[in-house]
Amino acid sequence: MNGVLSTTTIVAALVLAVWYLVRTALDRAPSRLDLIACVVLSVLVAVLVVVAVAGLFGGDRPADTGTFAGYLVTTIGLMPTALILAKMEPTRWGNLILGIGCLIVPVLVLRLQQIASVTGA
Repeated sequence: MNGVLSTTTIVAALVLAVWYLVRTALDRAPSRLDLIACVVLSVLVAVLVVVAVAGLFGGDRPADTGTFAGYLVTTIGLMPTALILAKMEPTRWGNLILGIGCLIVPVLVLRLQQIASVTGA
């Protein structure tokens, strides 16, 4: 997996997580800017997933391709799901949903890197 893209995704997700959690503490509902930032992160995650899928066809395959595919599906679906739930919850808890989603993205990306680094023979 691409190191720069992964690092960028992790840093962006952590910065947004702090932002959303601060807004939750300030009792703020998700604003349009918050939702747009979530969409931007979702696009960044989608690019990362596309690069990972392309790597499956081009290079070394992970030893456990099924687990890798499961993490890819979870990774790409997490932030859009958080966005939908946050739009359904127009209170400060909407920002909490987005913040927790942003905290999960780095874990998923790191796990994808771990699985991708163990190649099958």
